[in-house]
Amino acid sequence: MIDNDSDDCEVNMPNIGSIERRIQRVEGFRVRLLYPDGRNIRSDQQDFQHNYNYERAASDEMTVSQWRESRFQNVYAGFKVEVLFRDGRIANGNTKLRSVRATY
Repeated sequence: MIDNDSDDCEVNMPNIGSIERRIQRVEGFRVRLLYPDGRNIRSDQQDFQHNYNYERAASDEMTVSQWRESRFQNVYAGFKVEVLFRDGRIANGNTKLRSVRATY
């Protein structure tokens, strides 16, 4: 007989809030993760199977678009992310990460 209520069967997936905090710690800016249709994902949702495993921040010379394509989409393909200035405004794709980080 198999006990389906066993803790051994449980998969520990990071929630959205922990992923957003991890990205902020590594990259030095806040982000907002979004569903593919652009809707905000509640921070307690556990829709992602992978954590943000980068240890070092991306280059200051990288743009927001380049960061999305090379870092975020590599891990969270199909989802969207907004990079935020400290005051909560959304950084456009041509903004250098240096400029975003300078607001924190």
